[in-house]
Amino acid sequence: MKQKIRIGCGAGFSGDRLEPAIVLAEKGNLDYLILECLAERTIALAQKRRLQDPTKGYDPLLERRIESLLPLLIKNNIRLITNMGAANPVAGAKKIIEIARKQGVIVSVAAVYGDDVFTHLSPDTEAIETGKPLQQSGELISANAYLGVEGILSALQADAQIIITGRVADPSLFLAPMIHEFGWTNNDYDLMGKGTVIGHLLECAGHITGGYFADPVKKPVADMDKLGHPFADVFEDGSAIISKVEGTGGVVNLQTAKEQLLYEVINPHEYYTPDVIADFTTVFLKETGENQVLVTGGTGKTKPQTYKVSVGYKAFYLGEGEIAYAGASALARAQLAGEIIEKRLKPQFPDLRIDYIGSNAIHRTNFGDTSTPYEIRLRVAGKATNAADVAIIGEEVEALYTNGPAGGGGVRKYVNEVIGIVSTLIDRQNIQPQIQIFES
Repeated sequence: MKQKIRIGCGAGFSGDRLEPAIVLAEKGNLDYLILECLAERTIALAQKRRLQDPTKGYDPLLERRIESLLPLLIKNNIRLITNMGAANPVAGAKKIIEIARKQGVIVSVAAVYGDDVFTHLSPDTEAIETGKPLQQSGELISANAYLGVEGILSALQADAQIIITGRVADPSLFLAPMIHEFGWTNNDYDLMGKGTVIGHLLECAGHITGGYFADPVKKPVADMDKLGHPFADVFEDGSAIISKVEGTGGVVNLQTAKEQLLYEVINPHEYYTPDVIADFTTVFLKETGENQVLVTGGTGKTKPQTYKVSVGYKAFYLGEGEIAYAGASALARAQLAGEIIEKRLKPQFPDLRIDYIGSNAIHRTNFGDTSTPYEIRLRVAGKATNAADVAIIGEEVEALYTNGPAGGGGVRKYVNEVIGIVSTLIDRQNIQPQIQIFES
């Protein structure tokens, strides 16, 4: 068993940059590279794509990421673990094999699946957020359970170099190689808690290297145009040192680590994952050098008897229209345009939203600021049960070009189907992760 492994995180969401993962694979001296590319709505949208085309449903950037990374993974003997399989890990694995054959490289790819529990759920199952049956949310299109380390461990034991999963809890992607390499038992909840802390610190990639942390006034971060993503030297006892590749932008320090530690944590005493109920209150962070933070502590207790399930449903169609006003009286002209639209559309769209971007669009107030903005972008949005009805919103905004007020320009209009998300729980005993191995 190893005493230390190095794990890098090359992506923190589906649309993340490709470059940082390449830098990690090329210069990071990694044992493992993790690409964390799923969120609740991401997988529901992936399920929608798979319904339209059974060969799709994996991450839209999978091909570009793998094409650039595969030669480096082979050259530097790095194992890749990613949830880019989204709604179709098997199809994603086949695509990776196709890319490997085109590049003339030999690689073993494992698809981990079993998280799709759509057929296991009754529409009468209660949603956590509303307390009402799932079917009352709208037409259900997906249900994916947050699996833990088990499927990934099976794939690691099968010696797969690339492991592509569906919905697996984010920290589990990082915890699995720790268990595999250190010989931890997954009922040692103290170690499961420690490993989960490390995974949680890494999972958002650029968060801990200063990306989401940065504020040019209060928290300046250097060279953000070439922001590096993090890696961790993880030790057998469950401690770790978080750092980044030398020469990349950003910063890893006590502040960035603390912010990421608390990110999305409602109760630090009981952070639920499929592998452990972790306790973050015993974590100790210490700067040990430039761009180095030592992580110790953290613990856990047992594991939940249920999996959380993310359920996607067809919520509504959203119609939007935007138009810009600039110069003297920009806000006044935009407000007049808003009043015109409201009078024409409010009866049809009771929840019509009108924003004055540059004045009050984010916080819905100007906090008493009476200065007059030089430019304003009017945004109008409304929702309905079909695309045809909401299309009129953009049409009405476009009509302001010649129907006034003066000086409007740069119109854009959109119609999108919005996928909603609710959650529920399912007995974990009813769900078994599965793996399928492919060779190039």
